[in-house]
Amino acid sequence: MLYFVLKFLHVIGASVLLGTGVGIAFFMLLAHRTGNAATIAAVARIVVVADFLFTATAVVAQPITGVALAWLAGYSLSEGWIVLSIALYIVTGVFWLPVVWMQMEMRNLASAAAKTGTPLPARYTRLFRLWFAFGFPAFAAVLGIFWLMIARPTIEW
Repeated sequence: MLYFVLKFLHVIGASVLLGTGVGIAFFMLLAHRTGNAATIAAVARIVVVADFLFTATAVVAQPITGVALAWLAGYSLSEGWIVLSIALYIVTGVFWLPVVWMQMEMRNLASAAAKTGTPLPARYTRLFRLWFAFGFPAFAAVLGIFWLMIARPTIEW
């Protein structure tokens, strides 16, 4: 029963990471495309809350449930697919942490522009482009982790 509960929580956490990431990217991109500072600010406020509420919770739960599952199933943490999953998880975090900061900065810049009725500053555009670029390796790493969890390939080092 414990194994099933942990596996359920692990799969839900992985789904939250993927789903929240895709959803956040979709809504931020659509808000950005409007060019409207008030719209961008409103969406970015929601996105930042979602990242802290959902993504951060899953980020904490995933390694806990993953290690517990490996232990209960008798897997060594040095197995190739697990090592590669952990490496990709770290890659995801390396890109996700700055993205959260960028979202907060874009929110602040858009809020300020909306309040003063001024155009979005060039810094907003630079941050958005960087935010957009950071999404690709993070998304690819999460997809790789999903594949590794499902396939559990034999990887020799």
